[in-house]
Amino acid sequence: MTVADWVRASSLEVLCGESYTARRQIHGGFCGDLLSWAMTHASENDAWMTVIGHVNTVAVAVLTKAACIVLADGAPLDEAAKKKAEENKMVVLRTQRSAFETAAELSALLQEEKRRKNE
Repeated sequence: MTVADWVRASSLEVLCGESYTARRQIHGGFCGDLLSWAMTHASENDAWMTVIGHVNTVAVAVLTKAACIVLADGAPLDEAAKKKAEENKMVVLRTQRSAFETAAELSALLQEEKRRKNE
């Protein structure tokens, strides 16, 4: 599933990187706000759900090759982070829902996609 597919199926707001959403594949998800933990546990092509909209979050997302960053609970994206995301072609989304609700939705959509491919 692409980031664009998820945005269309959900109430996610694209904060930056909209032109990259159709090319970014999501293979899984990661929830967490501790950057050092994310560096060692997030996987390539994960959608990373967090409430930390800081420049260092973008740096970790780029390092781990995340599909996108999703700011949960309506968390803000600071200007330095937005600039860094744009420079690194990182997609940043926002939702008013919790990270738990957002991850549950993503999981259901990925499972449905997998089921359709296996039919």
